[in-house]
This record gives sequence, C-alpha cells and structure tokens, in this order.
Amino acid sequence: MAAVSLTDPLCKPCSYRSHFKVEVCVRKPIMPIHLSSEQVALEMLCLCSQLDLLIRAQVHQFQEQLKQDTSPEEAERFKRQGAEIIYQMNQCLEQSSESMLELQEYLDVINVFDVFPRVEVYMIHGSPIDMLEKSLSDAYFPYIGRLNQLLVLSQQVNEDVKHLGSHKYIAHQLSAIYQVLKSFKDVLPLSIIRKDIEANFKQLKMSLSKEDGSKLDPQLPAHQLSWVSELTQNMISTVLSISEELSGEFNPIKKSVSNLS
Repeated sequence: MAAVSLTDPLCKPCSYRSHFKVEVCVRKPIMPIHLSSEQVALEMLCLCSQLDLLIRAQVHQFQEQLKQDTSPEEAERFKRQGAEIIYQMNQCLEQSSESMLELQEYLDVINVFDVFPRVEVYMIHGSPIDMLEKSLSDAYFPYIGRLNQLLVLSQQVNEDVKHLGSHKYIAHQLSAIYQVLKSFKDVLPLSIIRKDIEANFKQLKMSLSKEDGSKLDPQLPAHQLSWVSELTQNMISTVLSISEELSGEFNPIKKSVSNLS
C-alpha cells in the first residue's frame, strides 16, 4: 500500500470542458411527437388549470402564515411543481407550429389568461400573488367538486341497497346527498329529486328505526328499496348527462375551449 501511495498516477483527469456536456433527455419522448394546434392549445389549457390550482393553494398558505404572524414564504414543493408545469408547457409548445412564439406570448394569443389570470401574474412576477377580483375559473372547480360528490354518494347508496344485508346507514347517506342537493338551488332536475327526498325521508327513517331489544339489523321494505334505487340511479344519470341546466357554471371554460378549436 505504501508503494502505491508513493507512485505517481498513470494519468490525471482533465479539467471540465463544456463541449463534453451531454444533454439530459430523460423526460423527452424517444420518438418525436407532432401535435395539432388544437391539441397543443387544449394541453396548455389543462396545464394552466393545474398551475392555477397550485397557485391558489400557495396563496392560501400565505394567508395562513400571515394569520400566524409569520413572514409568507413559498414552499419548496410549490417551487418544484410550478417549475415542472412550466417545463411541460415549453415542451408542449415545441411540438406545435407556433413554437417560434415565447410561452407567455403563445398563452396570450390563445386567450388562456382570460380564464387563468393568476397564471399570467405568476409568469410575469415569478411568484404566486392573490387576485383582488375573482377569475372566470373560480366557480368552476368548486362546482365540479360538488357534482362529483353527488355522483359518488349516489353510486355508493345505489350499490349499498342492492348488496348490503343491513340498511341502517341508508338514511344517513341520503341525508348527506340531500345537503349536497341543497347547494344546487336553481337546477330544476336536482330540485325535483330534492323534493322527492323531502317527501319520503321521514317514512324511510321510521322504517329503519330499530325496535327495542331487537338484534336484527334494520331492513328497508321492498317498495322503499325500489324507491332508493330509482332515486339514486336518476341522480347518477342526471349528473353524467351534464344537461344544459347543469352546465351553466361551465360556460367560461366551455367558451375558452370552443375558441381553441
């Protein structure tokens, strides 16, 4: 070992030379992808919606930090995710015929900033900033969330009445559905379903009341099982149809998407 340590190395590594640099292409596709202008625009719209939600979450965190008398500070996770989305946008733009435009210019051309102004402000200032006025997309995501909640709850109850041996939680589940329905005040198809629950809920709850000393799980009679099944199936069909009455809150997004094609 002593002899090795005293022997000069056979060669010494050269200092770094930039022309030996290898571009990292891990996240790039093996085969080139060519997208139409409509496909690129729709992908940009999706990425902007992701970035908008990310910015809103970070702004909310800023507000919580201020309530606790701490200085607002961007989370490292937000920085990474925001940078990743911007990277995906640039990659997408490279696959379009408008690739000669800068990203911000392209998004301005397709009018995405009209729907997602937070994204424009973020790209200008490099940091999430709260908006004084609500954007066109602000009502979209909560509305979609409530529709999804109604769909999932209805699907669950519809399955439960068919396969569960006990119906003791059906009244509670219908009550949860009713609370969601109340948030859709002016949607006629859902208002009809809500009134149907109001008319039959008391009788259903009485049917599920357990007699003192009984060890049997409560069961709904056949006619009420049929009613719950039809009611929930009606809600599922109504939500999935996205009828004109249900799609009013989608108009800003629908208009933006239609302008891309």
